[in-house]
Amino acid sequence: METVTVERTIRAPADAVFAWISNAHNYTRTPLVVSERLRTPGRDAPYGVGAVRVLIWMVGWFAERITAYDPPHAFDYHVFRSIPPSRHEAGRVTVDDVDGHAHVVWTTTFEVAIPVVGRAITRWIAQPLMDYAFRRVLDRAADELQ
Repeated sequence: METVTVERTIRAPADAVFAWISNAHNYTRTPLVVSERLRTPGRDAPYGVGAVRVLIWMVGWFAERITAYDPPHAFDYHVFRSIPPSRHEAGRVTVDDVDGHAHVVWTTTFEVAIPVVGRAITRWIAQPLMDYAFRRVLDRAADELQ
């Protein structure tokens, strides 16, 4: 398993940043995310606990379930199905207010589940791609909210 952690401070209120990043449809505003569909709305909010979102990134297809939702501070998600196949331990996004700005930390732990070559693909290809993709999403959030 490999972990990707991306941090960014965005000069915007934490609640606005949380609202933007917890709505995965916003990710389609980057060239890396081809489509997003909210397959199942969450219990307390569209992208809240229990929500199932399906995303097609340039790197693959991912079905994710929101497992924790604490607006405007954090949400957790789990990738339960993907192409290419993967094992996903956890994904978490936190948004903290720091002097009126939002400090975002996005972490995910995963592994490409292809026999023999999966570990190498994870470390040398998937991990750098996920880092790049998460940074581009946070760049877009900053561009739109600052």
